[in-house]
Amino acid sequence: MTANVTRIAMWSGPRNISTAMMRAFENRADTQVVDEPFYAYYLNETGLDHPGREEVLAGQSSDVAEVTASLLAPLQPGKTVFYQKHMSHHILAGMDQTWQKSMIHAFLIRDPAAMLASYVKTREEVTLMDLGLPQQLALFDAFADQTGKAPPVLDSKDVLQDPKGKLTALCDALGIEFDKAMLSWPAGKRDTDGVWAPWWYKNVEASTGFQPYRPVEHQLDGALMDIVELAQPYYEKLARYRL
Repeated sequence: MTANVTRIAMWSGPRNISTAMMRAFENRADTQVVDEPFYAYYLNETGLDHPGREEVLAGQSSDVAEVTASLLAPLQPGKTVFYQKHMSHHILAGMDQTWQKSMIHAFLIRDPAAMLASYVKTREEVTLMDLGLPQQLALFDAFADQTGKAPPVLDSKDVLQDPKGKLTALCDALGIEFDKAMLSWPAGKRDTDGVWAPWWYKNVEASTGFQPYRPVEHQLDGALMDIVELAQPYYEKLARYRL
């Protein structure tokens, strides 16, 4: 790992507050960010039809070696923290994961029913693996085994209820100073946002900070509730370790 550089891999599933969390870190003067660097690789390997698929494949490298090199490259002048927003389901079997040894890992989780209710508004076809919870738990267990301690876990509900407290706890766990600039940011688009932003980022583009927590009212049908029931044990295992 480059001296005096903290590289943070934040592992999330879709329809969490992952982009708002990226905004919070990007608003720090010492931090550069990257948005889902393995998305094109994931789409190329799986052949899945996601919103904006062709734009993602055209706008982002799908070569693992090339992407990995960018995650380990020197930072921009004046930057000492590299915040990497990752989707856990983008990590596929057989993929080179040695780059992960140069990262400090953290996990962002959300109640599966709330996550799924939001997800199906943009993409109706969904499976348990699309939510990334089994993959999150597998990564969590692997990193815990490697380091001998549990990586930090944040629940999005907890963050929305106490942004300052939870971000302070996260920064402490990551070995960096909390910066109050993380609590608010200018509204609008970012050059660092993935090309998939038009399909997924409407709310965060309008935001200027973490929104107050509001319970999600949803009416999920039988098939979707089956996915929630499958996802719940993974969520609960990770939630035991939340900050």
